[in-house]
Amino acid sequence: MQNSQIVTRFAPSPTGYLHIGGLRTALYNYLYARANGGKFLLRIEDTDLKRNSEEATQAIKEAFAWCGLDHDGEVTYQSRRFDVYKEYVQKLLAEGKAYKCYMSKDELDALRAEQEARKERPKYDNRYREFTGTPPAGVEPVIRIKAPLSGEIVIDDGIKGEVKFRVEDILDDFIIARSDGTPTYNFTVVIDDALMGVTDVIRGDDHLSNTPKQIVLYDALGFKAPKFYHVAMINGEDGSKLSKRHGATDVMEYKRMGYLPEALLNFLVRLGWSHGNDEIFCMDDMLKYFDPHDINKSSSTYNASKLEWLNAHYIKTLPYDRLAKEMLEFEIDFKAMPKGEVLLNSLRERSKTLVEMSQSARTIINAPSAYDEKAYAKFITPESKENLAKFAEILGENLDAKGYEEMTGKFLEANGLKLKDLAQALRVALTGNSVSPGIFEVLEVLGADETKKRIRNILKENK
Repeated sequence: MQNSQIVTRFAPSPTGYLHIGGLRTALYNYLYARANGGKFLLRIEDTDLKRNSEEATQAIKEAFAWCGLDHDGEVTYQSRRFDVYKEYVQKLLAEGKAYKCYMSKDELDALRAEQEARKERPKYDNRYREFTGTPPAGVEPVIRIKAPLSGEIVIDDGIKGEVKFRVEDILDDFIIARSDGTPTYNFTVVIDDALMGVTDVIRGDDHLSNTPKQIVLYDALGFKAPKFYHVAMINGEDGSKLSKRHGATDVMEYKRMGYLPEALLNFLVRLGWSHGNDEIFCMDDMLKYFDPHDINKSSSTYNASKLEWLNAHYIKTLPYDRLAKEMLEFEIDFKAMPKGEVLLNSLRERSKTLVEMSQSARTIINAPSAYDEKAYAKFITPESKENLAKFAEILGENLDAKGYEEMTGKFLEANGLKLKDLAQALRVALTGNSVSPGIFEVLEVLGADETKKRIRNILKENK
């Protein structure tokens, strides 16, 4: 633990929904702050007024709420802080650390064309850096920072170690405010991280190239730079950058697909971080063991089957009340059923997703309106129909699964049958197909009257 309080943040742009790469970044920041008694802040970087979406902002909040990632204080919106940014632009201008550049777009395009023709890196040539003449008429200036002209910028990255950048290779006097007065990304990030007291920034390594510019701005503004941790990207299973076809979809889509937040967070924390050979991490485990210095330097690979395996684990192990509550989202109310807990506990053993569980539940709750053709052809024979009819005759009082098992055992013995002579035909009669939880649990859930009714229905079938 560090001496000073750790303050981390997650700062998405609301130009689209929150995807799982973003959620992983948020989780890493959340865990580091919470594990050390620090603060975790949420900032919406909505200065791009043309591309922002209120719907996307709400989706980010909704995803946080679903995953249980609470943040400290109010959400900060950059779009409400333009006065703050203007104040710091003026401060840099007044101190001679920034200047107005009147270069037109045509001039800039011409400069870049010349540089590219000479096979040079396109960059601004600082022509207005020390300009004291009369500004050209009709040109609204941009504001540029006076960046260092030579030397190195060195970053002690918490994951990558020491990273060096040659100033000549990467920097020019970059823009901090556009001609319409709106601030640029790197400028607003530095102002807000500094004023919000952010001590540690964990973010994707696609931001590594922004870091030297931000260091220049921290120095110019007299702010202390935070500790940076740049996390390698998530790749698809084919090794390419993660995209929608691999599963890089809206976080809330995972909820709709029947994944539990515990499973998704467990899956994400392991995409780039590990603790021994452990695979299962509840939130308490993550808070106990997570350290950003242990994040892998290399990219991680999205593995859909691993997510499914984790989800099945949490479906099996979550308390009944919690799982029953989750299933309300899929319009299955186990608590409203006389034998709801029995049904849920029998389904959870074989379900990989809540969608799968809801589909299986419906096959038991609702009497079959049709029968799977292959299952019917294989298991519904004149002999099995006769066995079903005899079995229906002995059904009387409602029993638990063990009671039905004992009763069925006696029935089979009395009729010289084996379980296979009855079970699959009974399963088809009760559920419409040959796959279901244990047949005795199904009998307990349905009870004697409903079981007899479904047997009568299949006996009427003439296929």
